[in-house]
Amino acid sequence: MNDSQNTPKSSNKGTGGTADRPTPMEVLRQARAQLTELTGKTAETVSSFERTEDGWTVEIEVLELERVPDTMSLLAGYQVDLDPEGRLTGYRRVRRYERGRSDAHRPGGH
Repeated sequence: MNDSQNTPKSSNKGTGGTADRPTPMEVLRQARAQLTELTGKTAETVSSFERTEDGWTVEIEVLELERVPDTMSLLAGYQVDLDPEGRLTGYRRVRRYERGRSDAHRPGGH
């Protein structure tokens, strides 16, 4: 029998997390998975995250409408709020844009 089969999956030993607090990487994975499950849309990337007083805030880029060519596909940025354990408590779309265009409303956009 393999030792990994005897190790609980929730164990954070050696990953920097504790039984109560997931690691930042675990929070990011949970945020993407939960948003995908709720919206039915593909979560592509995490563009920002921060620990807050109430848990975590993560911004996730989502493929909203696939088009050909791919540069014309519509993406959206969602702000996702999670509790300290990484459970989603709310989300909202904060912007929508074509994949091939810069965002004029964000720093660095033109």
